[in-house]
Amino acid sequence: MDKFDVIVIGAGPGGYVAAIRAAELGLKTAIIEKDSLGGVCLNVGCIPSKSLLKNAEVARMLRKETETFGVTLNGLELDYSKAVERSRKVSKRLNQGIAFLMKKNNITVYEGAASFISEHKLLIILKSGESLELQADHVIIAAGSHSTPLKGMEPDGEKILNYRQAILQTTRPDSIVIIGGGAIGVEFATIWRAYGTEVTVVEMMDQLLPNEDPEAGKDLEKSFKKQGMKVLTGTKLESVDKTDQGVTVHVSDSKGKSDLSADQVLIAVGFAPSSAALNLPAAGVKTSDRGWIETDLYGKTNIDSIYAVGDVAGRILLAHTASAMGRIAAEKIAGREPKPFNLDLIPHTTFSFPQVASFGLTEAEAIKRGLKVKSGKALFLANGKALGMNEYEGWAKLVCDADSHVLLGAVMLGPEVSELLPELTLAAANQLTVEDILTNVHAHPTLSEIISDAAENLLNS
Repeated sequence: MDKFDVIVIGAGPGGYVAAIRAAELGLKTAIIEKDSLGGVCLNVGCIPSKSLLKNAEVARMLRKETETFGVTLNGLELDYSKAVERSRKVSKRLNQGIAFLMKKNNITVYEGAASFISEHKLLIILKSGESLELQADHVIIAAGSHSTPLKGMEPDGEKILNYRQAILQTTRPDSIVIIGGGAIGVEFATIWRAYGTEVTVVEMMDQLLPNEDPEAGKDLEKSFKKQGMKVLTGTKLESVDKTDQGVTVHVSDSKGKSDLSADQVLIAVGFAPSSAALNLPAAGVKTSDRGWIETDLYGKTNIDSIYAVGDVAGRILLAHTASAMGRIAAEKIAGREPKPFNLDLIPHTTFSFPQVASFGLTEAEAIKRGLKVKSGKALFLANGKALGMNEYEGWAKLVCDADSHVLLGAVMLGPEVSELLPELTLAAANQLTVEDILTNVHAHPTLSEIISDAAENLLNS
């Protein structure tokens, strides 16, 4: 029986980062992946979707902005299949990169499914059908999560789609209903609308991006409507019927029931931890009623030798969250003293048009914690770089402690705002004040100047 210091289950952003860090720290490491190295994010999630979003940006500009930029086009043709083809090449390249890193760091890779025999023993069913047992001093579970079909609305890959089927299909629908106004739903809405698809987004809560600042969700909805999309918030999905033409989606709101017809429907809600097949009871690992693995802020479960990171731990279902947790878990196992995972410092990004980015506490959340806060806001309408790009919709808002002026959080809506977050999370992690942000010189003209503008407006409020 092969024995390792650390075995990692799952080779997504949490798993491969944990494995690499463990190997760097001198631990004999193995990683087990039942699908593809890189996990959902790299293969059918955040990476290929960003490739599609870049194609969508080009398509949107060619369809809508040619006069603004002095370009004349005759007979424009957009081939959506080429966008998907490019996205697959990007994913394949990164997948090969992960394989190289595994080899470079002497990490043993097993292609197959893992389950616990006991606290320190794992059963591996290889893709070849063979089985073997492995032993480990420590195990890091990075098995991720998966979409869960709604009863009576199971995806078929033709008329009813989940995110995986949506990102792989090489043709775009002429019309689609998207169920769920979270990050997945609004990003697919952005992609398809840029190519001319008639898009309807249905969200049960009263705003798009329900976990974001309400102002950001409401303003994104306004932008989507300007782009020609239909947005139905406060609206519940009742059922879906397949028709000869496509689908009829039955929904309801405070005014009653209504029907929506389209070529396809994308179900972008409902995720569950991929923990059921791991046989966690054999190792004594505790989970919630829904299967999320319970951990401390270092990723350690109730069993000292077993850690869980990323989606399967049910904290924040984001790739960079998993990577951060994986690094912390590996360092803790190696005897280092990493800082515990801090939920308040995790950046949130949605790559819609316009983008939405945030971290930390909103004003409402800070007040709930009993904090006295101040906020300041600046508009991209006054930003020279944004005007030059012809993308000046949106704003940035900073939230700080009213007495100390230490930064507590931020939310931004606008062009490339996902790239503006690191300055702010670094400032918050080091207890910097709004004055520190204001005195930090920002190059001109750049989008980042909106941060200093927001800081100045906050201090002058």
